[in-house]
Amino acid sequence: MAVIRRNLFSLKATILFFVCCIVLCAGGVSSASAESAKPAGQDEASCVPVVVLKNREYYPALTKAIGEAQKEILMSFFLFKTGVNKKNYPDRIASHLIRAAKRGVIVKVILEQTGGRDGKLDEENAATGRLLQNAGINVYFDAPRKTTHTKLVVIDRNIVFSGSHNLTQAALKYNNEISVMFVSRDSAEEARAYLLAIIKEAR
Repeated sequence: MAVIRRNLFSLKATILFFVCCIVLCAGGVSSASAESAKPAGQDEASCVPVVVLKNREYYPALTKAIGEAQKEILMSFFLFKTGVNKKNYPDRIASHLIRAAKRGVIVKVILEQTGGRDGKLDEENAATGRLLQNAGINVYFDAPRKTTHTKLVVIDRNIVFSGSHNLTQAALKYNNEISVMFVSRDSAEEARAYLLAIIKEAR
């Protein structure tokens, strides 16, 4: 029942986010192409185009943005499941993050830890955490008293990904999932501050 309640809360939050985007940006972009997003430096008071990423559109958009990152990648996921197969999408994302770190990009990853309430999830996130930490990536586990159900990425304090996708093979390849990507310096800074606050409380 707790899992169902979390999923319903996540769905409601995602729907609310999309409604806000529609109200604020009635003429927003609905395309999987990252190039269609608004370039940095344009007037923040104007409409920020939102790129809707349905189902399998999320993976190529995210890996492209990671590959083009110049300075910093911050991300927080409820579940990041690697180690099943090197060709699986989550393992490929981990490889992209490792390559980014090797070229000098600061990479910080926040993962959920339930403190034993969900042993399988804890084990899967811990395994991914070890993989990334061994490659020099900063990994943080949220405080056990609080559930971090976010699926949020901030790249170079300018690009934001948010929505329902976890980093699992099911979510990235098979499930019905929806997320958004947009370019907005102000929104990215706000999302980044949110993630840094979680890191401050993390283990």
